Amino acid sequence: MKPKGIFILEPNKFETVYGPEERRDLHALVDISDCAYSAKEVKAHPELLRDVELIFSSWGGPYLDAAFLKTVPQLKAFFYGAGSIKEYVTEEFWQRDIPITSAASANAVPVAEFAHAQVLLSLKRVWSLARNIRQEGGWPDHGARENLVAGAYGSTVGVISLGIIGRLICERLQTSEVRVIAYDPFVSPERAKELGVELVSLEELFRQSDVVTLHAPLLEETKNMITKELLASMKQGATFINTARGKLVKEKELIEVLQERPDLFALLDVTAPEPPEKGSLLFTLSNVVLTPHIAGSINNECRRMGRLMVEEVDRYLKGQALRWRITPQMALITA
Repeated sequence: MKPKGIFILEPNKFETVYGPEERRDLHALVDISDCAYSAKEVKAHPELLRDVELIFSSWGGPYLDAAFLKTVPQLKAFFYGAGSIKEYVTEEFWQRDIPITSAASANAVPVAEFAHAQVLLSLKRVWSLARNIRQEGGWPDHGARENLVAGAYGSTVGVISLGIIGRLICERLQTSEVRVIAYDPFVSPERAKELGVELVSLEELFRQSDVVTLHAPLLEETKNMITKELLASMKQGATFINTARGKLVKEKELIEVLQERPDLFALLDVTAPEPPEKGSLLFTLSNVVLTPHIAGSINNECRRMGRLMVEEVDRYLKGQALRWRITPQMALITA
């Protein structure tokens, strides 16, 4: 007999994450309806959860506290088709020792693709040159162009944090013949060597890099880790990329440095707050490019996360170890 499952997530994300093919394959494994319920709906109708053993979720999932767990006494495993679970789990949940798996690794793929593309474009100074051409209504002279553009070969790229996304970027950069340096106090030199990167201090990373790309998790220890001193130490014509979290950066200090150093460029997919406050100089500074938090999974890319959950429940039902099971320690640092 198939175990009983239920979808609990934002209804408008249901089709986005669990498409027809994902639902078809889940139906073959689990007794589950083609209906998604919001966290509010299952709270109002706890009878929906009485016999549920498996929950498939994503953005807008239920808060896994003692009150919720009491309504789902048969729960055997939780499948979260999105990134970080730290906003949903509680100590009561961990005490139940219920397996929980996340699609953070799948969500990391488009972020790594986005950041990798931005790194290569930045080494060619694409955004800066495009801005200058628009402003001046013509091509820069040959000498100015040569001075502006570092190019990829032999340039230095700094990667902050070697989590899932940082590792994916390092793997992609191996084909570009750049020097990759990284800051991550939790990674051993041996692991860094496997990734083809050199570990350095955060200060050295900013001083040496032509492009810095930020991928640290947002923790109390990492809030405001990117300071004016670090940003002001960057090389002439360098670029700073943030696709992680806005609160990792002292934003007022970033703005000050960008005003003082028009040669620098910032590509910001995240800010704090999002969007920036009305009147923020981030909207008008000529050496800033803002994008509206699009690096992570969007539209079709979200199906990759749903597919990962299908693969995980297949492993679970076969008695195999979950490949992407999250521990309490991992929950704190998974972006």
